[in-house]
Amino acid sequence: MNYWPLLGVAVIVIGFALRFNAVPVVVCAAIVSGLLAGLHLPDLLALLGKSFVSSRLLLLFVLTLPAIGLLEHAGLREHAQQWMGRMRGLTFARLLIGYLLVREGLAMLGLTGVAGPAQTVRPLLAPMGEAAAEKIHPGLSDADRDDVRAVAAATDNIGRFFGEDVFIALGAVLLIQGFYVQHGIDLTPLSIALWALPTAIAAFVIQSVRVWLFQRRLVRRARNGA
Repeated sequence: MNYWPLLGVAVIVIGFALRFNAVPVVVCAAIVSGLLAGLHLPDLLALLGKSFVSSRLLLLFVLTLPAIGLLEHAGLREHAQQWMGRMRGLTFARLLIGYLLVREGLAMLGLTGVAGPAQTVRPLLAPMGEAAAEKIHPGLSDADRDDVRAVAAATDNIGRFFGEDVFIALGAVLLIQGFYVQHGIDLTPLSIALWALPTAIAAFVIQSVRVWLFQRRLVRRARNGA
């Protein structure tokens, strides 16, 4: 067996350790592995081009980044904080738990791209969460704001991660099914998704409790003047 193509992995490790741009590092690693595997340079470039064209739909999310940037430049974060300030009945916990419910429910239907860190958390959820936290504890420090943003990002991540496994057409569910089939266990994607449902419910409950405890800690600090 020819182990020389594995040097491409070393190129990736070194490139990431030196904090180089990820795209050139991955392309260089692919070229190194291809050449060491015996591929000619024209064939290797053709293979890279074919792989890029076949997976170009995965890059559609990049189109949302300029739109989000323009909205933030126009004051989207500031408007989100103002909206939160006018919604007196919407607390920090209610905001994030409600978002978690919607995010997990959409993920269960396969709509994982409707929301996300770039589309929703950074421009909307995190600023609204900061405004809600300021209503509880007006003297938020920079560390507190970072904690609020982290809780908002974690809520989005948990909602998607545990909700998408309930969707039967997800690649991970099909991968699990294929693994069991290889070991002689016949499971349908529907049965795997149904078994993932209790985990999704438990994740929702646990994260909701964590959000509520975070809000309770802010309330306690505000009362103590900390």
